[in-house]
Amino acid sequence: MEISERKVGSVCIVGLNGRLDSGTSDTLAQRLHHLIDGGERRLVIDLEKLDYISSTGLRVLLVAAKRLKAVDGRIVLSSLKPHILEVFEIAGFKSIFPIYGNVDEASQQLSA
Repeated sequence: MEISERKVGSVCIVGLNGRLDSGTSDTLAQRLHHLIDGGERRLVIDLEKLDYISSTGLRVLLVAAKRLKAVDGRIVLSSLKPHILEVFEIAGFKSIFPIYGNVDEASQQLSA
């Protein structure tokens, strides 16, 4: 899995490309913890290029959301493919994470 980062104003956009599973989730967890510990409080996770997510990957996102909530931060998701969105619905995560159709929409909501 490839992880990219870019800043748009006060929002950090983290793009995921490939598969988020037990083999790649530790890398993402470390990256997200580093960003949060470094002071990032508004994260957009861009899942446009994510092909697969396992329960381990879901857990990484949940832990990051809890850490951000503790420091008055927010995390939102954008650009989920239909089969990835279905995983979030089945897992009950759609009620936990705000989900937007694209990165611009997600960034605007965090900047407001």
